[in-house]
Amino acid sequence: MPEQEQTPAEIALAKSLHHWMLNEVSNERFIDNIFVELCARLHGAGIPVARSTLHFRINNPQWLGARIEWVPGLTEARITTFEHGTELTPEFLLSPIFELSKGGDELRQNLLVDNPARPYPLFAALRAEGLTDYVALPLQHTLDKRHAVTFASDAADGFSPGQLAVLRGLVPVLALVSEVRIKNALARTLLQTYVGPHASEEILAGATTRGSGVTVSAAVVICDIRGFTGIANAWPRDDVIGLLNAYFDAIADPIDRHGGEILKFMGDGLLAIFPLAQERAVANTFEAVVEAHQGMLALNAINMSLGKPSIASGFGVHVGDVMYGNIGSRRRLDFTVIGPAVNIASRLETLTKSVHHPVLFSEAFVRMGQLEAMVDSIGEHELRGVSEPVSVFSLKSA
Repeated sequence: MPEQEQTPAEIALAKSLHHWMLNEVSNERFIDNIFVELCARLHGAGIPVARSTLHFRINNPQWLGARIEWVPGLTEARITTFEHGTELTPEFLLSPIFELSKGGDELRQNLLVDNPARPYPLFAALRAEGLTDYVALPLQHTLDKRHAVTFASDAADGFSPGQLAVLRGLVPVLALVSEVRIKNALARTLLQTYVGPHASEEILAGATTRGSGVTVSAAVVICDIRGFTGIANAWPRDDVIGLLNAYFDAIADPIDRHGGEILKFMGDGLLAIFPLAQERAVANTFEAVVEAHQGMLALNAINMSLGKPSIASGFGVHVGDVMYGNIGSRRRLDFTVIGPAVNIASRLETLTKSVHHPVLFSEAFVRMGQLEAMVDSIGEHELRGVSEPVSVFSLKSA
């Protein structure tokens, strides 16, 4: 709608909203907070927005995308995530957002009138909520990445032409503001996915120089899954990957749940730490390792009943100071931990093969956590690269 056909109040509102989004939200990291404020400003200025949503596809290993929803009175958005595969469901295929995702420019619907050309269940649901008008607009991001924003009205006559012009005019600015935040969120999510939550925060805060790092007191867990080479040589690739992922879920979920941080997956093994600055760090480490071991046993029982192979594993656990930071070449860095504590945990994991105990703890770890009643001593053992024999403990026999 040409500017001269809008009311002076609508022209002033559009300009003030553009100025606000371009100049006054730079310190706000999250798009949902900006979106809530935007909708509240529209509503407060007399634009009859009774429901509004933002729809994004996001590269997350657990979910495909998200919907941010606002209704009057909310101070925080309702955020719903959607799993991979949602794009193939009838709910999505029979939705306005699907139409926009396939190249539609704008979708407008009088909710009081049935539209056989667009028999979307959403329209009937919104009408049942007392809404009268609906418009969905594409948000165009870089490289033709298409997202969407929707507005619904509860006014008797829906949105006026001037009000629609205000909403349409917001789209380019909202696209710009949202793209910056979504890419920041993607960077954070991808870093958390590949290096863990704490390491990702360190990297985003600027810890990207080779050799940069800190000394951290932590419990160190190293786990290795045994016999996978033979399975990989004999089984189809997809079956091997699925089997390995299932075992890693059994090990990683307890570590995550008890506050540990998995720093890396090493082929068919992993390295994790529990910083001692956390409350109950040693107890949490012990509980996580016990649950991971039990999870492996339970998964083995299931797989064997299905004719799949049983997989052995070994856990080595120690506690001490580690250097936590960037190590690598000039162009390729790894954010990890090194130091004697890591070496001892690794040697304990190796020792599980010869002593035939799948979980081994160092004396230092056991004493610090006062876990003597939960473990059995298996004596002192020479560990490669360690000058003095180490007193080693296994899980208490049943």
